[in-house]
Amino acid sequence: MTAILGINLNHPDASAALVLDGKVVAAVAEERFGQRIKHDPSFPEHAIRSVLSIGGISSRELDIVAVARDTSQNRAAKISYVLRNPISGGMAGLEHLRRAHSDVGIGEQVALACGQTPDSFKANVVNVEHHLAHIASSYYCSPFDGVTAGFSYDGSGDFVSAMAARCEGTKIEILDRVHLPDSLGFFYTACCQYIGFDDFGEEYKVMGLAPYGSDSFAEFMKEIVRTPEGDWFRLAKGFFGMHSGGNADLDDQNRMKMLRLYTDKWQDRLGPARQRGQELTQRDKDIARSCQVRFEDVAMHCFRKLHEMVPSERVVYAGGCALNGVLNARLLRDTPFKHAYMQPAAADDGLCVGAALWAWHNVAGGRERFHMNHAYWGPSHADDAIRRVAESTNTPMRRLPDEMVPKSAAALLNAGLVTGWYQGRSEWGPRALGNRSILADPTRLNMKDLINEKIKRRESFRPFAPTVIREAVSTYFEQDVFSPFMMHVVKVRPQWRERLPAITHVDGTGRLQSIEHDTNPLYYKLIESFGRLSGTPIVLNTSFNENEPIVDTPEQAMSCFQRTGLDALCLGNYVLAKPEHEHVLASACSS
Repeated sequence: MTAILGINLNHPDASAALVLDGKVVAAVAEERFGQRIKHDPSFPEHAIRSVLSIGGISSRELDIVAVARDTSQNRAAKISYVLRNPISGGMAGLEHLRRAHSDVGIGEQVALACGQTPDSFKANVVNVEHHLAHIASSYYCSPFDGVTAGFSYDGSGDFVSAMAARCEGTKIEILDRVHLPDSLGFFYTACCQYIGFDDFGEEYKVMGLAPYGSDSFAEFMKEIVRTPEGDWFRLAKGFFGMHSGGNADLDDQNRMKMLRLYTDKWQDRLGPARQRGQELTQRDKDIARSCQVRFEDVAMHCFRKLHEMVPSERVVYAGGCALNGVLNARLLRDTPFKHAYMQPAAADDGLCVGAALWAWHNVAGGRERFHMNHAYWGPSHADDAIRRVAESTNTPMRRLPDEMVPKSAAALLNAGLVTGWYQGRSEWGPRALGNRSILADPTRLNMKDLINEKIKRRESFRPFAPTVIREAVSTYFEQDVFSPFMMHVVKVRPQWRERLPAITHVDGTGRLQSIEHDTNPLYYKLIESFGRLSGTPIVLNTSFNENEPIVDTPEQAMSCFQRTGLDALCLGNYVLAKPEHEHVLASACSS
């Protein structure tokens, strides 16, 4: 057996994955454990222990530790930048030296995290360039074997913001890179910061806000992000800080904090930046819209250029920018690529999977490919542990046989109850995909506002996602796309928009999750049962949390249920409801 541990560390979204004989057996992000800080950049000690426990091996049995960073890459670009920018470039050089030094002793850190002595660690440590690990995370998890185009784009990693590749068989050939300071990810984050969303990883808020605005700042956006003929993209000089303003730092609670990416030139042209907590104006909504439009146009330019380099109908891609679901759906409509694949953790948490699978094929010599067709790679908890948590409260409760759980949950939803759904192994990636979800009836007019006010306590403009059984996608949505990992934002058919108000965004779209029976039978049966009751095989699905990482343990699920406005909870086979809904619980569990 070949055992490979992949890790992303000293970088946002620290994570770990375990690959045994070329197959992913576990993958988790550090944020789900420990201090439970979103985008936790800590050394992923809890994640490492978790994946090794799931795989049933110790750190002494590891053959390879694959680290998703290679500071030896792109040295010429770094030196060139330092020479052209002696002040900010010097800071960049110091930062990359710091990160290179932090990679010393990785094996010893893994051993200590697992309670072993450093001299017990025998595995070979392999470094994999950041964007190569991104592409590997999607290509090696995809069902594609023939010639496939590969792309990665985000803020930055190993001094690169984008990479193009040709993939075939077990090989990934790097064709081109975009080096810093040019970064489409930095552009989007700068817009995000400018309209007051300055916490790390809030770009999804810009995407959600964009439909409320108009593209009135199109010329400004075209000026600051250019697409020269024959090139990928370039950021206009003077409008962006990179290392002088783009470094990520840590606050006093160990949370990632981006320093300012936009320069004062933005305020000269657009007026004062919105401060967090201030009212959102129409100008802010228009900036969000113009940012999204320019991002899409530049990304489409990149994918068309990629297709010229790798003329295939198949494409795999990853990186933080790959989480932009509006662009992902447009790519399938408006480029020659007809088949696309992204694994569920497309941002930096997915780097650990990519590094591990790259090492399997390129260091261990593995030939067998792996296809990731579901997202459930995190920990599960035994029924005894779930039972103890369920019985620890005086909340009305029923224990049901397996076959009754989805039917009873569907009845709760059909009665209008917002229900926590905690089952099996946790999802890999930032989306709740049917094992750590909050579910509701999407046909109820007030449901979106109710969940925002009573449970999620988030901005009212942010939409909720629909989960639909795969066979019904074309009935309710204009674009028949298979999106098991909730990666595509598509139009709801006009005749269904008023009938599905809780999941239809202001522009008539929904961030789709389409699900097959074989990948999650329990969740599929729930949606199928709800369809029989309501006439619509779609549920509203949002992450099981309240301004925190998605719940991991039964205790966290119960705490969220008790402290928020959740009406009911399906905790494994135990179905609970708040006292005021006891009659609904009794009816749902007896049908």
